[in-house]
Amino acid sequence: MTTTHYGFIGCGMMGQEHIRNIQLLNNTKVAAIYEPDAAMQRAALELVPDVKFTDSIEALLAIESIDCLVIVSPNFTHVDILKQIEALRPLPILVEKPLFTDPADADYIRHLKDSYPQPIWVAMEYRYMPPLAELINQVDDVTGGVNMLTITEHRFPFLEKVNDWNRFNRYSGGTLVEKCCHYFDLMRLVTQSTPVSVMASAGQAHNHLDETYNGETPDIWDHGYVIVNFANGARCMLELCMFAEGSRYQEEITALGHLGKIECKIPGPSRFWDKNLGPEPTPKLIISPRINKGPKEIDIPVDANLLEAGDHNGSTFYQHERFQQVVLGKHETEVSLYDGWAAVMIGIAAQESARTGQAQTLSL
Repeated sequence: MTTTHYGFIGCGMMGQEHIRNIQLLNNTKVAAIYEPDAAMQRAALELVPDVKFTDSIEALLAIESIDCLVIVSPNFTHVDILKQIEALRPLPILVEKPLFTDPADADYIRHLKDSYPQPIWVAMEYRYMPPLAELINQVDDVTGGVNMLTITEHRFPFLEKVNDWNRFNRYSGGTLVEKCCHYFDLMRLVTQSTPVSVMASAGQAHNHLDETYNGETPDIWDHGYVIVNFANGARCMLELCMFAEGSRYQEEITALGHLGKIECKIPGPSRFWDKNLGPEPTPKLIISPRINKGPKEIDIPVDANLLEAGDHNGSTFYQHERFQQVVLGKHETEVSLYDGWAAVMIGIAAQESARTGQAQTLSL
């Protein structure tokens, strides 16, 4: 088979996870990286000793052997990078979430959707976590149609990033964009409907308040609630707490309809589990029919090699498995520019609702 050559823009923590998972696929090579930070270059070299580093995106795009690009740069850089690629050499792209952070860039993304000549896949890894993928597969049969969806994430604070860009709303887009666009994507996917309004309450209670960067205290929120109403009558709620790293399960997703309930429980990254507490928890699915037959619990373990390769319960691998087939022309893009755009727009509306105390109307 033909080897797929990847060009990387960014190779920080998440970039290195992408590299490790690409290396688990057959017939792949991370050929070149543009990464201006020296420490991240050294970390990438440990994974790919023969990789070529370039001093610009233009130089990266000039390497003829590259078949596709993976954009894993800080959130606020994505749009400028997409513009460069569009102008210089359009290639198939996998771009990390959030697709953009500034509401002023929404129109450019809509333009790109209609004009870009190659596939663009937005990295919504959560769709591919094995327990969540199974919930998505079974949700309509179990519920008879989703009327309510609740997503709970109780986790650790934001990790350190290069130049601490994720400590400030102006760079990250805000917590409800940066962290939560995954969940708004899941809401659209599970309900198979269009969001029409958003209500949110959020704030910064504990995290990063004792930190300063160039004289500024971080303004990134660490907890909140978001309710999203959908055109088909479905109601979805997100509960986020980022000072709850002691939780047994990091994410708990519950869908309910007139026939029953289906839920999945997903532990956080393996490397953060306190081994003194015993074995790491196993992801599981719980199915509870309305006519009480008792709940059925199904363990859905994740391959240990995939857990070692990243923090997202194997989902990064399954995403890249599909993306490689897109690059080879054998598969359609599953997470489109529209999906990425819509998830950010919901997050932006949630940020505004929490800021103003007013519900926001959506028209997507």
